[in-house]
Amino acid sequence: MFRFFSKIWKEYKEYILLILLLVISLITLSLNQKPGVKKVRAIAFGTFASVTSVISDVINTAKVQSENERLMRVNAELMLQVNRLREYGILNEELKGLVGLKDTFNYPLIPATIVSKSLNKSQSTITINVGEGSGIKPGMPVINDLGLIGIVQSISEDYAIARTLKNTDLKLTIKDERSRVDGIMKWNGEDLVIVDVPKTYDIEPGDRIITSDLSSIIPIPIPVGVVVRLSKVETGIFNEVKIKSFVDFVRVENVFVMGVVQSKQKNDLELNFYKRD
Repeated sequence: MFRFFSKIWKEYKEYILLILLLVISLITLSLNQKPGVKKVRAIAFGTFASVTSVISDVINTAKVQSENERLMRVNAELMLQVNRLREYGILNEELKGLVGLKDTFNYPLIPATIVSKSLNKSQSTITINVGEGSGIKPGMPVINDLGLIGIVQSISEDYAIARTLKNTDLKLTIKDERSRVDGIMKWNGEDLVIVDVPKTYDIEPGDRIITSDLSSIIPIPIPVGVVVRLSKVETGIFNEVKIKSFVDFVRVENVFVMGVVQSKQKNDLELNFYKRD
């Protein structure tokens, strides 16, 4: 023990003496009651308090900044986790809807995921991750649990491209679900519309629009959208009916392809009729 203290004394002798002298000086100052000494003592202690306060503020500021940075990091991590959970929740609801939809149809439904979208103003298309190898054929409808999305246009072994309803090259025969009135629906570059509707037809805002069984492309009723406005023509006998699609084409990700093969003879006849528009 003696050797240890001896070694400490030899190595830190100057510092020990300095601390000792400072302590003695402070004690002496605190005991001396002379006015001059009191003034020096007040200045010394005041300076010491100020320096201590500044050092304390610096330390506290550094601690606060460090804590703020930590909390910001935690908040960012929580935001990412919450966003991921919300995404899982949205995907889960969409898939639940698709599962429920599959149980209500007697037609083959081939599940698919949209891998890319081309949502331009007139030629909107989607690419899905199923193709000829999965039994996909051109002309098959693409749907989700809300309604019709589009029609398969071209295929490869593992992928397919479908025209969406917002494609000027896609025209469909549709029906007003309430009044049973049939018409031709197309995308005019701005809106989905039923064209050349006689003013005598019973079509009103709020009516649900479905695909018509008169169609060679989709011979079964599938929800399409709802009537939002009738554009009355001042001259002539026709109106143009604006439709809002049930499907949000920007958000949709998971779909089904319906295994319905169109009638080629009826389709050729219908396409020739459409070409006159």
